[in-house]
Amino acid sequence: MLDITKSHVVHQWAYERPLLACRFDPKGQFVITSAENNLLQRFSMADGKVTALPAVHDSWVQALAVHPEGNLAISGGGDGRIVWWDLKAEVPAILRTIDGHSGNARCLSISPDGRWLISGGYDRTVKLWDVVNGQAVRTLAKHEMNVYSVQFLPDSRRFLSGDLKGVIYLWDIDGVEPIAKFDAASLHSFNDGQRVNFGGVRALAVTTDGNQIAAGGLHKSSNPLGAVHEPLALRFSTGDQKLLRSHTAEGIPGGGLWRVRYLSDGTLCGVSGGSTGGFLLFWNAEQDLTAHKFQLPSLARDMDLSTDGLLVATAHHDRHLRITKLAA
Repeated sequence: MLDITKSHVVHQWAYERPLLACRFDPKGQFVITSAENNLLQRFSMADGKVTALPAVHDSWVQALAVHPEGNLAISGGGDGRIVWWDLKAEVPAILRTIDGHSGNARCLSISPDGRWLISGGYDRTVKLWDVVNGQAVRTLAKHEMNVYSVQFLPDSRRFLSGDLKGVIYLWDIDGVEPIAKFDAASLHSFNDGQRVNFGGVRALAVTTDGNQIAAGGLHKSSNPLGAVHEPLALRFSTGDQKLLRSHTAEGIPGGGLWRVRYLSDGTLCGVSGGSTGGFLLFWNAEQDLTAHKFQLPSLARDMDLSTDGLLVATAHHDRHLRITKLAA
């Protein structure tokens, strides 16, 4: 039974290089990860055994998605390539490689019905693809800055895209213009001294009923290049785009939210990583401050939630994949 106050690490498995991203397969048999050697890996949940996937990307892979049926994974790299992987093989095999974006293919989301793929990149575009044949359906060029996050809604017809400036658009699968816009500008900052835009919508999540969305990132970037910034999550009403909560975390002067997910009881869970270390942060709908903080052994870069909602996988800079149970 879900109990975030009883969170504890149940597995930690080492790899040869720092890890970047992680995704569970829906059957809970393994976790797909990426690392700083430009490779992907498959960790067995049974014993932590690591299987290396074939080399195909020429840069780091920060975008991963696994098909709802569990037989397919898709990766997006800093080289702009989007790669389809056959997960049924003993060693996952490359099914398809396409040049998806000019610049980093930063984020991916597969629709819950398994038909569509959304990708976003540093070329400021959002692209819709047919998952089965890999064909491009349309390119959406509304964003004015890098696209960091995309997320389908449960109906498989609507999806979200968020960018560096803190702009979130809601789209319909058949449309060429957004049907709504959310203001997440508090996730963006411009440091005049360092002359950098920083922050942005680094993560998006949607409740199972589709009525709320959450955007994760950072704020208070007094020294962004020095990693002085704090985690921030924004909770919105989907229907009227109203900001419901600005969720903050005390005691983390060096951190940002790199992914967020709603738990079965509506609690928002996010992974924070930065100079303060790694944390799983939890917020309820009634208050802005965290309801619970769980400190991880090392700086974390990504997370994923298992299908049963009780396990969290986290990818760490110290070369470990960790599995945390959100229950006794």
